[in-house]
Amino acid sequence: MCFIFVGGVQPKTKILDEKPRSCPSCGLHRAFLKRTDHYLSLFFIPLFPIRKGEEYVECQRCGSRSGESGEPWSRPGLSCARCGAVLEKQFRYCPACGNPVK
Repeated sequence: MCFIFVGGVQPKTKILDEKPRSCPSCGLHRAFLKRTDHYLSLFFIPLFPIRKGEEYVECQRCGSRSGESGEPWSRPGLSCARCGAVLEKQFRYCPACGNPVK
């Protein structure tokens, strides 16, 4: 008998506030408060939260990110917007998830 286990940790982005905010970059009201959490998944279904991410505001039009009060959103070092992996400046794609680096 052979068992195959397909699981891992995957990011999941949640919109915390449905009310659109003004984007500090483009000025349109298309920015939403979000948080990217990491979940333990089994067969690509998120089961249990592993790590809670930081809250940020992301504009749906221009893609810029900032803190809740409008300051530029930055984390120590450069990190992937999708999975949170630490990146080096010369990376064009995240080595962990393959997402293009903005």
